Amino acid sequence: MPSVTLTHTTCYRYRTAVSLGPHRLMLRPRETRDLSLTSFDLKISPEARIDWSHDVAGNAITTAQFDEMTESLSIRSRARVDLSAPVWPVFPIAADAASYPFVYSSDDRTDLGSLATPQYADAAGRLSAWVESYVMSRPTDTLSLLKDISNGITASISYQSRETEGTQGPLETLDRGWGSCRDFAVLFAEATRTLGFGARLVSGYLSNPSGDWVGTVGSGSTHAWVEVFVPGAGWIPFDPTNRSVGSTNLVPVAVARRMEQVAPVTGSFHGRPSDVLSMEVTVDLEDAGARAPG
Repeated sequence: MPSVTLTHTTCYRYRTAVSLGPHRLMLRPRETRDLSLTSFDLKISPEARIDWSHDVAGNAITTAQFDEMTESLSIRSRARVDLSAPVWPVFPIAADAASYPFVYSSDDRTDLGSLATPQYADAAGRLSAWVESYVMSRPTDTLSLLKDISNGITASISYQSRETEGTQGPLETLDRGWGSCRDFAVLFAEATRTLGFGARLVSGYLSNPSGDWVGTVGSGSTHAWVEVFVPGAGWIPFDPTNRSVGSTNLVPVAVARRMEQVAPVTGSFHGRPSDVLSMEVTVDLEDAGARAPG
């Protein structure tokens, strides 16, 4: 199985010494059947008091609290992971969910809750009409439908990297005709929720040693995609930015209902907005090659 090392560094520089508020970090990769976390190291300067917890979605949360004033803040995480996802995955979808539309069990529907409910206003039904164009018939094959929606986003929306914070709403992305990976993910999640699917947004990294995948600078980058819950198969990853299905090349860190809930670093400082001189984020990926099983 391939083994990769990811180094994520966030650096802030301030005009003068400032007092830092608590910072919430989501940097530790989620272990799954396709990903084993073999080591994780976190370095923060200035020195911070660290607390670990898990949120309602099971994401690992680090809370850093600071005592001293500082003119800079550096947060560096280093994770080594083994990736074992097959290139051509097979999903054991339950027989009663193989065709859309299907009905989630009462327990699944309750647990999915707001993950199966659209999060953006669509009073005119524009998004609903857009996604309905991919439903060729009722019934139709569930997995094929989800693939068609994902591929349709890539075919109709141009990818553009965007450094600014925030995420476009799904209608905004459709109107503009362009978006970043997180905009693609929000559009896909919202479109599938409109059809009644349970979907959650995923923030993490894209391993791209070949340079063939979209959404990275160099061999690795932060990335966003979607997981859709289909009975029998469970959470199936869809990366509309790259027209891919399954976990190949994906390193998940956090899952949530909204993209704003999975920001890698959030925090505050006491001062004026103009006191921030710069913020720099870098992601480095080192391909350690294949590891022998066992």
